[in-house]
Amino acid sequence: MIQVTNLSLQFGKRILFDEVNLKFIPGNCYGMIGANGAGKSTFLKILSGEIDPTKGLVSIPAGQRMSVLRQDHFEFDAFPVLQTVIMGNKRLAKVIAEKDTLYAKPDFSDADGIRVSELEGEFAEMNGWDAESDAAGMLSNLGVKEEYHQKLMSELSGKEKVRVLLAQALFGNPDILLLDEPTNDLDVETITWLENFLADFENTVIVVSHDRHFLDQVCTHTVDIDFRKITLYTGNYSFWYQSSQLALRQKSDQNSKIEDKRKQLQDFIERFSANASKSRQATSRKKLLEKLTIDEITPSTRKYPGIIFRQEREAGDQLLHIENLCATAEGVNLFSNLNLNVRKGDKIAFLSKERLAVTAFFEIITGNRKADKGIFEWGSTITTAYLPADNSSFFMSGEYNLVDWLRQYSVNKDESFVRGFLGQMLFSGEETLKQTNVLSGGEKMRCMISRMMLQKGNMIILDEPTAHLDLESITAFNNELRDCKENILLSSHDHEFVQTVANRIIELTPRGIIDKFMTYDEYLTSPEVRAQREEYYLEKKGTKMKA
Repeated sequence: MIQVTNLSLQFGKRILFDEVNLKFIPGNCYGMIGANGAGKSTFLKILSGEIDPTKGLVSIPAGQRMSVLRQDHFEFDAFPVLQTVIMGNKRLAKVIAEKDTLYAKPDFSDADGIRVSELEGEFAEMNGWDAESDAAGMLSNLGVKEEYHQKLMSELSGKEKVRVLLAQALFGNPDILLLDEPTNDLDVETITWLENFLADFENTVIVVSHDRHFLDQVCTHTVDIDFRKITLYTGNYSFWYQSSQLALRQKSDQNSKIEDKRKQLQDFIERFSANASKSRQATSRKKLLEKLTIDEITPSTRKYPGIIFRQEREAGDQLLHIENLCATAEGVNLFSNLNLNVRKGDKIAFLSKERLAVTAFFEIITGNRKADKGIFEWGSTITTAYLPADNSSFFMSGEYNLVDWLRQYSVNKDESFVRGFLGQMLFSGEETLKQTNVLSGGEKMRCMISRMMLQKGNMIILDEPTAHLDLESITAFNNELRDCKENILLSSHDHEFVQTVANRIIELTPRGIIDKFMTYDEYLTSPEVRAQREEYYLEKKGTKMKA
């Protein structure tokens, strides 16, 4: 359990938190949400003791072990992978190190023997004999192959290090688990394993994540950071979002009777409680929702951007035709034998185990890269609006403020016209005069979305559109794409985004494509697809198929 009492944090004149009082109970998983810069990661650092609050207390019962997902990818470079995982239990790692040091002494004394006996007892109490096998199992479950277990951390890639550090945080059944963006760089299979692990975890979990599907699957409570306050709500992210939106609509409806409002809210609680059965957390969450009182549901003060795509002209019947398209990178076959016709109304999600494959495909069809082989042809009525994964080339010059930057891409150069599109993405007043060289990743992405809306394309191409965005922007983006009429080609690691937008799934492989007219969840659970994927990815162990 964690008790937070009268906690405040201030940097100069800026107050981040003010008089926060919270209690985190074992058996619950708390999803922390808030706009970029609201202080989510900072609050986790206060809980872990890495940062001291300006005032107030964080109390943890004596003897309880806290484990934190580390973000420093170089901290353990000098250690082997397996040892790094075991170091997640600091006390166990310390016992092992002291024990090994004593056993290695050439002049082993009687006092050393007594001390070793004490350490062996403590080692056994902490299940030390199973530590290596438990750590190895954790690594394997997180997709770190056995061949890497004895390597130094410095020999691993950044993506592999993320998985090892996550294994370190989960290792040894900690009493309190703090996770900051744990799904970053994980594939869907590994995320599913993590969801199941946390759903069965019986101690306290506090997690920061922009992955709404993940939050919905694992969280029993939502912790909202907003306007210097931190408020605790029962239910997962979807329940918090939908209930707060309902309460906001009711607040603006002055004519609705109080009794009618209460009935609407009560019906909503009951409906959502029944739907909780979709999650591994079903039983505990359903009980929590049944105890929820209507008074606990309050309107959100969040601002959501106005993302609205309008096409200049409607697409004809000929959209995109592709024949035998192939691409390689540094001798590795990204995809081959890509034959495709995009139909009117298609919203296609592209997948690949090779991270660069989908980006290469999008770059080819938008004319920014040449294919190794094959042809593609756009229909004569098609105009594209492309959001690339890497937008750095659009912000190379720091000479522009936001108005002038966006004006470059607008036929209508009128300042008020351009400001309107920036305003839709929550840039207003003096913010529009910011220089582009000081923008954060999230601000750059919002500028790029403003640019896309100006283009009025009837074919929207999105490569990792949720990167750097806060939950409010992701939700608004998701809602617009779900309902818009334009054709969409997209790639995203956001499960909810793909599931609610795409009506067709295409996976690029070194041996061809898998093309299915189904939802993302249907694709992931289809035995037919699973068999086809195994066939297409069949290759010799430890080697990659060459072009």
